[in-house]
Amino acid sequence: MKILKKLAVSVLCLGSILSFAQENDLGAWYMYFGNNKISKKLNFHNEIQYRNFDAIGDLEQLLIRTGIGYDLTENNNNVLLGYGFILSQPYVKGEKTENIEHRIFQQYITKQKFGRFNLQHRYRLEERFLQDDFRMRFRYLLGFNIPINDKEMLPKTFYASVYNEIFLHLDSPVFDRNRVYGALGYVINKNMRVEAGYMNQLQENRNRGQIQIGFYNNIPFTKN
Repeated sequence: MKILKKLAVSVLCLGSILSFAQENDLGAWYMYFGNNKISKKLNFHNEIQYRNFDAIGDLEQLLIRTGIGYDLTENNNNVLLGYGFILSQPYVKGEKTENIEHRIFQQYITKQKFGRFNLQHRYRLEERFLQDDFRMRFRYLLGFNIPINDKEMLPKTFYASVYNEIFLHLDSPVFDRNRVYGALGYVINKNMRVEAGYMNQLQENRNRGQIQIGFYNNIPFTKN
């Protein structure tokens, strides 16, 4: 009965979020993140993001990322080499166009814990192969996960999630964008969690909000 009540509340909340997005012309991003151990030190990163101009149906961008990471210390200080495929469908003078980008990226993630605060620093360098251009970009993300109804990120724990990420070109103009995010998450079990939140993206001549729904899967592919 408790599970059914939680499911009903989740469905109602999701419906409210989607309705809000439609009425206020917000974008909506639906995201899957996999970070699966393939050995004691190695992990397989896999990610799909379906981004819409509205709540659903008007595709803005489809992003697929994958990569192999290596832990420099036990379950921390991860270096990763990855590849991304990005299909974008922007509007140009009222007409929808299509662009494809291939992206190679290198990143370093380090985690820290201070009381209830679970911190993550992510440094990422991207080589972006656009249809008519090549660009390099640096990104830095500082994120926090803070459990609410428990002292740790244990199963059945609700938590707050916030981050700020800045994007900088390695040529002019240097500033690309900045993202600020806040969400409420739920730890399903030790390997899975979900989040629903809001992200504001600030660019040089644009400021737009996005509703985000994310699912995180850390089920290991190995017993080691």
